[in-house]
Amino acid sequence: MLFSAESSFANFLADAFAIFLFILWFWLFITAASDLFRRQDVSGLGKVIWVILLIVLPYAGVFAYILTQGSGMAERSRSRARQVHDELRQAVSFSPTDEITKLERLRSERSISEQEYTRLRARILQ
Repeated sequence: MLFSAESSFANFLADAFAIFLFILWFWLFITAASDLFRRQDVSGLGKVIWVILLIVLPYAGVFAYILTQGSGMAERSRSRARQVHDELRQAVSFSPTDEITKLERLRSERSISEQEYTRLRARILQ
């Protein structure tokens, strides 16, 4: 125990803070490890070195990975999200053309305004 038995609330706060730090580290570790293993531009040896660093130096390793690879992590995440979105769109068999046709029908029925049509059409074409 960090504090004496008389201050049980202080012990509770210290334990809660330690649990919070562990959960934070675990979440960052999973994020860094999943990004690392999805990468195609890092060799097997590079991945092994990063994993050893992530495990041996838990907080320093995670923070080092995020500091050195952080900008690429965001781009890879966006790219993966786009890829999953396109795969889902193909699996459900909706094409942008089908969606634009539906939007034009809604606009002609006056269900949506011209501004809504323009905004939704731009979103579909992204």
